[in-house]
Amino acid sequence: MRDALTVARPTALTRAFTGRSARGIRTRFLDEHTATAPAAYPEIQLRDVAAARESGGSEAVTLWAGQAYRLAKERPAAEVVQRLVKGCRASLEAAAKRI
Repeated sequence: MRDALTVARPTALTRAFTGRSARGIRTRFLDEHTATAPAAYPEIQLRDVAAARESGGSEAVTLWAGQAYRLAKERPAAEVVQRLVKGCRASLEAAAKRI
């Protein structure tokens, strides 16, 4: 499923995942379930995610992504978290100075 983020693909808004509108990469699952947003969604998604993991495919699941997902750079998770913490600290310090 990680490979789906490395290929430029269109995104679309859907209610299929939670009943609320969210943007995801267009997959077969998104296309099939957006119009109907089935009430049994959690069971459908859990089954489809398990099948997708077994097959290594990404078409049977919803892949959440904003419009600019292709701008993301692949980085180790620890680096991403460190950058987030650094940014949060800087924002908190700036806000504290304004008080």
